[in-house]
Amino acid sequence: MTGERPQPRVVAVSFRRGHHFSKTPALSIRLLSGLGIEGDGHCGATVQHRYDRRRDPTRPNLRQVHLIPSELFDDLRSKGFAIAPGDLGENITTSGIDLATLPTGTRLHLGAHAVIALTGLREPCVLMDRFQQGLKAATLDRDADGRTIRKAGVMAIVIAGGEVAPGDAIQIETPAGHTQPLAPV
Repeated sequence: MTGERPQPRVVAVSFRRGHHFSKTPALSIRLLSGLGIEGDGHCGATVQHRYDRRRDPTRPNLRQVHLIPSELFDDLRSKGFAIAPGDLGENITTSGIDLATLPTGTRLHLGAHAVIALTGLREPCVLMDRFQQGLKAATLDRDADGRTIRKAGVMAIVIAGGEVAPGDAIQIETPAGHTQPLAPV
């Protein structure tokens, strides 16, 4: 064994028209620069999240793409939850990358052409418990200093469009200079 980490990859892709908690797995998705995922309920230049849109519909959409590491699903399954790609509303399920530890502005190159920039952490909400009781608490934790750790995925905007499919490689490009950790968006 060499001890090398596996190449980060796309495990699954999902989208769904309209606003629903879960998304439908697909063979591929098309990312649209500055908008999000073609045909998805959260696609748009301005905020599409229902709660945020009611507060200020003119704000930029920082939640165009939702990513969750497949390793979270493994953890949740070990705690008795039945979880599959798309169930938690994510568009891209990844493997081999600890998304929540990347700094704000990190660019992920997905497949041949698509590029997204991380904008923040997903804030677990009550809809998670409506999907499966106890799921919201299972996606929250505390570090040694008592700070909240959010494990429900990260959000991003589309920098360069393109097709993304399961099996695609993910290249990580962290921002130069001083970086900021991801915060809830």
